[in-house]
Amino acid sequence: MPEPTKKADETEAETAPPPEQNKPGEDGNPPNKDGNVSEMTSSSEDEDDTSTAGGTNRSGERKDSVWSTGDGPQEEGDKQDNSQKSLLFVEKPKGGTISVGQNITFIAKVEAQDLLRKPTVKWFKGKWMDLASKVGKHLQLKETFERQTKMYTFEMQIIKAKENYAGNYRCEVTYKDKVDSCSFDLEVQETSAAPSIDIRSAFKRSGEGQEDAGELDFSGLLKRREVKQQEPEEPDVDVWEILKSASPNDYEKIAFQYGITDLRGMLKRLKRTRREEKKSAAFAKILDPAYQVDKGGRVRFSVELADPTVELKWYRNGQEIRPSGKYIFEHKGNERILFVNNCMLTDDARYHVTAGDEKCSTELFVREPPVIVTKGLEDTNAYIGDKIELSVEVSEDDANVKWFKNGVELPLDSKSRYKVKVEGKKHTLIIEEGTKSDNATYSVMTTGGQSCCKLKVGLRPLKILHPLEDQTVRLGKELSLKCEISENVEGKWYKNGQLLQPSDRIKIYHKGRIHRLIVDKSLIEDDGEYMFVPDAYNVNIPCKVHIIDPPKIHLDGLGDGNTVTVVAGTKLRLEIPVSGEPAPKIMWSRGDKWLMDPAARIRADNYPDSSCLVIDSAERDDSGVYRIMLKNEAGEDTAHINIKVVDIPDPPPAPIVVDVGEDWCIMNWEPPVYDGGSPILGYYIERKKKQSSRWMRLNFDLIKETTFEPKKMIEGVAYEVRVFAVNAIGTSKPSEPSKPFVPLAVTSPPTCLAVDSVTDTTVTMKWRPPDQIGAAGLDGYVIEYCFEGTEEWIVANPELTDKTKFTITGLPTGSKIFVRVRAVNAAGASEPRLHPQPILVKEVIEPPKIRLPRHLKQTYVRRVGEAVNLVIPFQGRPRPKVSWKKNGAHVDKNQINIRNSENDTIIFIRKAERIHSGKYDMKVKVDNLVDKATIEIQIVDRPGPPQIVKIADVWGENVALEWQPPKDDGNANITGYTIQKADKKSMEWFTVIEHYHRTSATITELIIGNEYFFRIFAENMCGLSEDATRTMESAVIAKDGKVYKNPVYEDFNFNEPPMFTQPLVNTYAVSGYNTTLNCSVRGNPKPKITWMKNKIVIMNDPRYRMFGNQGVCTLEIRKPSPFDGGTYTCKAVNSLGEAEVECKLEVKVIYHGVITPGEPIFSAGQKQLHSKDF
Repeated sequence: MPEPTKKADETEAETAPPPEQNKPGEDGNPPNKDGNVSEMTSSSEDEDDTSTAGGTNRSGERKDSVWSTGDGPQEEGDKQDNSQKSLLFVEKPKGGTISVGQNITFIAKVEAQDLLRKPTVKWFKGKWMDLASKVGKHLQLKETFERQTKMYTFEMQIIKAKENYAGNYRCEVTYKDKVDSCSFDLEVQETSAAPSIDIRSAFKRSGEGQEDAGELDFSGLLKRREVKQQEPEEPDVDVWEILKSASPNDYEKIAFQYGITDLRGMLKRLKRTRREEKKSAAFAKILDPAYQVDKGGRVRFSVELADPTVELKWYRNGQEIRPSGKYIFEHKGNERILFVNNCMLTDDARYHVTAGDEKCSTELFVREPPVIVTKGLEDTNAYIGDKIELSVEVSEDDANVKWFKNGVELPLDSKSRYKVKVEGKKHTLIIEEGTKSDNATYSVMTTGGQSCCKLKVGLRPLKILHPLEDQTVRLGKELSLKCEISENVEGKWYKNGQLLQPSDRIKIYHKGRIHRLIVDKSLIEDDGEYMFVPDAYNVNIPCKVHIIDPPKIHLDGLGDGNTVTVVAGTKLRLEIPVSGEPAPKIMWSRGDKWLMDPAARIRADNYPDSSCLVIDSAERDDSGVYRIMLKNEAGEDTAHINIKVVDIPDPPPAPIVVDVGEDWCIMNWEPPVYDGGSPILGYYIERKKKQSSRWMRLNFDLIKETTFEPKKMIEGVAYEVRVFAVNAIGTSKPSEPSKPFVPLAVTSPPTCLAVDSVTDTTVTMKWRPPDQIGAAGLDGYVIEYCFEGTEEWIVANPELTDKTKFTITGLPTGSKIFVRVRAVNAAGASEPRLHPQPILVKEVIEPPKIRLPRHLKQTYVRRVGEAVNLVIPFQGRPRPKVSWKKNGAHVDKNQINIRNSENDTIIFIRKAERIHSGKYDMKVKVDNLVDKATIEIQIVDRPGPPQIVKIADVWGENVALEWQPPKDDGNANITGYTIQKADKKSMEWFTVIEHYHRTSATITELIIGNEYFFRIFAENMCGLSEDATRTMESAVIAKDGKVYKNPVYEDFNFNEPPMFTQPLVNTYAVSGYNTTLNCSVRGNPKPKITWMKNKIVIMNDPRYRMFGNQGVCTLEIRKPSPFDGGTYTCKAVNSLGEAEVECKLEVKVIYHGVITPGEPIFSAGQKQLHSKDF
């Protein structure tokens, strides 16, 4: 916070000092636009007049802050009424009174009960000056928050208050759109009379952040002032008269030129003199508005009284003046005179005289004579590091002198390297240690003159007292370099021209004139040329450093015993790292022979940091011990290296196949004779067809044993196998192939062995071929049987039979036999297939049963010209007799072809005609047992045209048509009608309505003035009728006619709950054949369909597929089994209700040629049979 401005202290203490006056342009602000300097106090002349000795009315004297610039007097209307109800404040800051140098804290509290965030608080002095930017040494702002009471506390603390800190302050709190403000006053009282100080220094403004920051500083004027030669003193000038006639923009220039220290006070007095003087009853002549006198001079104040008897008193700054040697009173008639002798700067004050209740006042200005330079600065030369002094003498003791460097004022605070010593009239600028940056032009300025000089700071000649010395250092030891020069200056160390920086290993020391460089644990890289260069001198001190190291062979990367293994036929390049400084001489030897020839197959390639032993195309004879020897000026080193040459193993002997199977064999072999110098890790096996040249690897993981079983070979194909041996070096060449071998195997047992027929003396068996026959093929079958209770199997066919059906003859009636069948090929007979149950040798009667297909349980529909081919399976023993009737009469075999077999009957019509429609009855008979079935066949064709089409009515743009259904419906229901229209002019027909179901219709949007004909086609499942029936007369759409008013029909409510129009039907299905369940439902809104089995919803089951089209719901069951039997339910739900239908599904299985319900139990080797297998 900038310090308040200071006013010159008076010589006598006043209990009620006059109002504070601000200096123009305070805080760096210029005068206002009209040229008048803004005043910052609200005191008036009347307030000055009412100030009496011993008075303490300070609050009325300071109405605004001297910290704010440009603020006018605070009016009464601007002050906020603190008595009004506060919007945000709980506790407002209150005014206070303190003495100069004391501290005071103002507190404001805001309750946060209803606030969502922290309010914003600002502190102001006067009206607009925000104190947040003034926080510093004399002003502190603090804020705290108490969570328990939810109270914000804001504090402003003024530290070491000064007299002009007094004034009006304001605290403003803001929260969203709410604003609350409170004003309060601070009074600062003087403690005692201040000592007399120089007025110019009292009004100095120094840099920001210092203790006296914020005060007026004339240095800026001095800097901008042109440098002039000292001129002789001018005659006395009445500054008061100059100010009266001068422009406000020239006030500061006049004040500095004539030594006016209290320019602000003078401007305020000047303002008062311009006011209209009031006529006084007590004074005949009043004091002049202002008086001016030089320092040490004498001034005369004179007034004339209207009544000489009135008591008259003189005052200075509100304190009564008593007669003394300094103050002399004279009376000349009505004239009263006051003389002030030996005027000093402290006499610059406001004087007034009272006569009764009236008074008049004036201002006294004491002008200090300008300070001139009596002895100027002299040009100076110095060396860097020397103490430099620049001296000047002025005309006054302890005068205010400004020092400048290249026109910029020098800082002279405690932290500055520039110091000023004052000895009476002599002022000396001291620079402790001169640097090159001190080369400049230095000047000194007073109020009456100035002087300048040039300072040159140079380098002192440098001498090398102790140069660097060349050194030879052993690797890893400490390297120490030292030099001494004549001057205490910094310097830099260089190695091979590169700047060295201090690190953990490199230490740089400087003590006085000695410089040292120490390198810990020297490295090879430290070898080179070193140089020390002193700062600011074009001098370098060089030396050379040589690092030496005994030779050493580094064998850390080799294995145990320094053994190196190399594969035969490859190139060995063994690189051995070596070290030594200087680079050692390297020599290799094997036994007593030195390897000196650089072009030999075994040679050595040497490098500064390594040596490489090279063996081109290594051989087994290259194995052995090799010696390497190093030697340099620091010593020698020797090492032995063992070279081992290894190779791939020899191929194993040819393998032997000891056993053969269907698709496998077992093979053995012996290990190779030579393992290549490395243990055998395993074997790879390959095989190939004898007629092929492509070998196939059988294993990708090594086999440790010497036996293996190849698999997945093709039966009947000749194969060969071979073996590879593998060690750490690689894979051997392949062994010789084995002798060719062919995998063969017997077939699997025959399948589906079942009884075909039984008589009193024979049993006929049937079966299916084996699942796996193999490459040896199938030569035939052997059928064997044995009687129950015996274990002797009798061959029924001495010779092989290639058929899958055989009749065993010559069996006794009533006996029971077991039957088995074997398949035979080149590899032998297969395992037998045994019938699980004994067979009774006696003919069995099986009742007839018709297995009517599902699609024939409903009407079988075909179009005219299509073929009809129906297969109806049945069963029964012995062979049933089949008969057909159509509509109760025997079928005409000339029109319909019928073919009967043991298990089914076929009805075939090549081109169906409508006469073939009807009900067909089928009867299957075995002895006295009969089974019947009925099939309805419907042959359909396109319908005929409607019978009569007539125009019922014509109105407006509409025509009403009526017609009768066709006589010939094509043997199918009429599904709709298609209506077309034609303009009589063009007779081009256009379709108006399609798929229309009624026999009357209204044709709309016809063109007025046209004449139309209409025709109608009938439609059934086969399509439209070939011909159409046309209206006999035409319909004329008259232009002028009665306006037809359409009748008003109420909207028909089509909504209805779900209702099944066709329920589900109990169904029988054959296991393994797809079956479907169908029903139809209607409802509006469209109902949601759910299928359930045994009351469990069917979801996400791939065996079921659900369809829905035009209200027909279908559930398809894919290849059902007996487990799919049960109760199936179809449920329809919409917003108006729900409905459901259900049916039973029974899945039957074909067993022994007979369809039986449930899942049969098959013996081993049997499987389920379908009717198509017989």
